[in-house]
Amino acid sequence: MSKQVFKYTYVLLLIFACGAINGYAQNNTYIASKDLVDFVNPLMGTDSSFDLSNGNTYPAIATPWGMNFWTPMTSKMGDGWTYKYRENKIRGIKQTHQPSPWVNDYVAFSFMAVTGDLKFQEDERESWFSHKAETVTPYHYSVYLADFDVVAEVTPTERAAHFKFTFPESDSSYIILDAFNKGSMVKIIPEERKIIGYARNNSGGVPENFHNYFVAEFDKDFEVNHTWKDGWQLVENTTDSEGDHVGAIIGFKTKKGEVVHVKVASSFISPEQAQLNLSREIGTDPFETTKQEAKHAWETELGRIQIEDDNIDNLRTFYSSLYRVLLFPRKFYEFDADHKVMHYSPYNGKVLPGYMFTDNGFWDTFRAVFPFFNMMYPELNGKIMQGLANTYKESGWLPEWASPGHRDVMIGSNSAPIIADAYLKGAQGMDAEVLLEAILKNATVADGRPVNSVGRAGLTYYNTLGYVPYDVDINENAARTLEYAYADFTIAQMAEKMGKPKIAKKYFKQSMNYKNLFDPSTSWMRGKNKDGSFQSPFNPLKWGDAFTEGNSLHYTWSVFHDIQGLIDLMGGKEQFVGNLDEVFDMPPKFDASYYGFTIHEIREMQIVNMGNYAHGNQPIQHMIYLYNYANQPYKAQEKVRDVMTKLYSATPDGYCGDEDNGQTSAWYVFSALGFYPVTPGVDEYVIGSPLFNKATLHLENGNTFEIKSNNNSESNVYIQNAELNGQSYNNTYLKFDALQNGGVLEFNMGNTPNTSWGTANESVPYSLSTSKNKPKK
Repeated sequence: MSKQVFKYTYVLLLIFACGAINGYAQNNTYIASKDLVDFVNPLMGTDSSFDLSNGNTYPAIATPWGMNFWTPMTSKMGDGWTYKYRENKIRGIKQTHQPSPWVNDYVAFSFMAVTGDLKFQEDERESWFSHKAETVTPYHYSVYLADFDVVAEVTPTERAAHFKFTFPESDSSYIILDAFNKGSMVKIIPEERKIIGYARNNSGGVPENFHNYFVAEFDKDFEVNHTWKDGWQLVENTTDSEGDHVGAIIGFKTKKGEVVHVKVASSFISPEQAQLNLSREIGTDPFETTKQEAKHAWETELGRIQIEDDNIDNLRTFYSSLYRVLLFPRKFYEFDADHKVMHYSPYNGKVLPGYMFTDNGFWDTFRAVFPFFNMMYPELNGKIMQGLANTYKESGWLPEWASPGHRDVMIGSNSAPIIADAYLKGAQGMDAEVLLEAILKNATVADGRPVNSVGRAGLTYYNTLGYVPYDVDINENAARTLEYAYADFTIAQMAEKMGKPKIAKKYFKQSMNYKNLFDPSTSWMRGKNKDGSFQSPFNPLKWGDAFTEGNSLHYTWSVFHDIQGLIDLMGGKEQFVGNLDEVFDMPPKFDASYYGFTIHEIREMQIVNMGNYAHGNQPIQHMIYLYNYANQPYKAQEKVRDVMTKLYSATPDGYCGDEDNGQTSAWYVFSALGFYPVTPGVDEYVIGSPLFNKATLHLENGNTFEIKSNNNSESNVYIQNAELNGQSYNNTYLKFDALQNGGVLEFNMGNTPNTSWGTANESVPYSLSTSKNKPKK
């Protein structure tokens, strides 16, 4: 990376009806200059708990897709809710790799500064702080530790970070490195002003030799060095310790305002690689240079989408959401001494060449995150595909929830749509033959799966009966059937493009298995027993059981590839729309008996006054767009805008459920632009209601695509008419190639529905039942 920092200046045009705001210029146009990253609030979603998720996020101080993140800790070591907005004490700033509080962290370690009497145990060293004395951006975190009169700051690189501690006058100032429990080592090297060591804490998904090797370099001599051993036993005047939970303490005298810097990096490969990462990514750079380069990294990525609008809160929400989309999956690779890409394999424990990415739940992110990468970051997604091929080679299976290796979380076979969509949209460098082999293994091999979430649980039943039965002790069976059927469709799409018609024909036919669970007597999807009878009794409001974190009203719509087929099953478009409307119009009743208590996903549905629509969880997030398939796109326009306005904001309670590796954020990013990828594996986006006056996409191929919305406002949510590149446009979908080729999509908006626009039968998006690949009976 060049050491020269180029400041990306964003010009935001704010149009005001009257001139009551300072700084407005002629023609009532106010021009403000602001860096895009400064619209981002990393605290969005941090006001969460086990009982109620407003995002379940933590402030990730990181570069886009960085190997390491950094975050302040208000909670105890090992607590998945590491930073809770309403807590008021900080225990340290830790390196984190946590993708979700439910999955938790791995190989974390932390730094903390104290003064006066030595307090190193986490319950004793914690300091009061205030959000009023806290600065939080993606590229820089600063907090005043009130109990110790210290300002602690950190700024990141991909594999390293630069700390800055500003001390008071004190004869007893300390910096503490806590290497955490579950296996750790520290070694203080006073003559080099250095601490080295490793952390091994994890909650699964790692080989026996898994380590995170770290090195920390200080710019001040150590006058004191202590370590502690298991049980928080202080061992004074020692330089090394190893055990279940150890740490290091270095101390010195400080003058008022004296700054002590710490440069730290880590590696999953070796201590030598950690040192190499530090030398390369920070070296002799001062703190401000590291900070400006981290800021520039964010400006570069955020600047690929320029927004012009008169609502600054919407811009804050948009760029805060985009920031979340650009965090995961994590780069789990490093560059060796010869600058070759290498990675430690969390699958077989070897150091191997090539890319590796991790910390991602495909059940969440296949829906919008990876389609966003295919739209804006095809080069990155090509590298991710190479990493998936490496995972298959190293473990024998594709990941479904990796952190860092295979984890037994969630259901489905959603690596298939991720891989197929990347291939179909031209991701470069992916080994399509190997990856097709891998997704076919998922669909054909029942034995040898490393964990239940990998491959397909219930595969033998699915391949013989066409569904996973309700009564064979395979939980969430109906959800699995629906997701497998969609995965089969994406396999067929990929095989067809690769010139493998026999495979394509087989899996197009299998993708119709969703029909096996449709119950015409209720017009909902329903679990089915091995003998072909439907489960009984049946309550479509029952969460869990045959479904995953939802009920039949949520999962019935998981026929991403064949909405027309679902319409036909329901008896036509009128009944289909009636079922959609019912989800919104009914009260938020639910049956939580499967879980034995009201899980947070249920509570988040209940409290937002949108009936049984549960936007806080992923299975239903595409549902609003399905009105387009039934010739009533104006209902989608109204409801998608309602969700954007009511359920998202750049505040600590700014989400309506788990954010989940960028997926809930990606829904907002796409929807605010005006369209959404209902069917990954198809070359279309389904149109909703654009939020902004203008959005400009700077595509990786050098083209630009503009979305303009004339007469747009909070009340003008309905599309009156549209033009694509100057030609009248009446389709309720946008082709992938039309976007990638560059151009202008222009909407004229109004406050009443135009029931004529986009309502012709030829205007509806793709369905397999009306395509050339419709399977024959």
